[in-house]
Amino acid sequence: MRSMTVACVGKLKEKWLRDACAEYAKRLGGFCRLTVIEVEEERIPDKPSAAQIEAGLKAEGVRLISKAGSGSYRCALCIEGKGMSSTQLADHLDNLAVNGQGDVIFFIGGSWGLSPEVKAAADLCLSMSVMTFPHRLARVMLLEQLYRTRQISSGGKYHK
Repeated sequence: MRSMTVACVGKLKEKWLRDACAEYAKRLGGFCRLTVIEVEEERIPDKPSAAQIEAGLKAEGVRLISKAGSGSYRCALCIEGKGMSSTQLADHLDNLAVNGQGDVIFFIGGSWGLSPEVKAAADLCLSMSVMTFPHRLARVMLLEQLYRTRQISSGGKYHK
């Protein structure tokens, strides 16, 4: 694995979330080059129409997709995506690297999710759970899982 990028909608406002992300980013540094990119979150009214939500998602989606390098393997995190265990995700990432796709980008949407365009542009739609989580917490959870996958692949003791 050469590099992993996490492209997210919005900034982390809570210190505890920033601290958790920083900790996992530090841990991942021993395994890969990690980049976390935050794109601007669209302002959507409190009681939006379907058209306002769609327009907001589309604008965020354009910003997210623009962060993917050519040849990057694109993974969209969405509830309807494929579920994988930590070991299955580790194997999947290892297989990508073996097959020459060492650069992976993960897309995390905002509070309204990801646009259909981002999901369609993804090589994999991945679900963390059938439960719904706040998008800011999903960033911490993803970074933890990426660290866990690297520990699994290297035979580390983190994953029991």
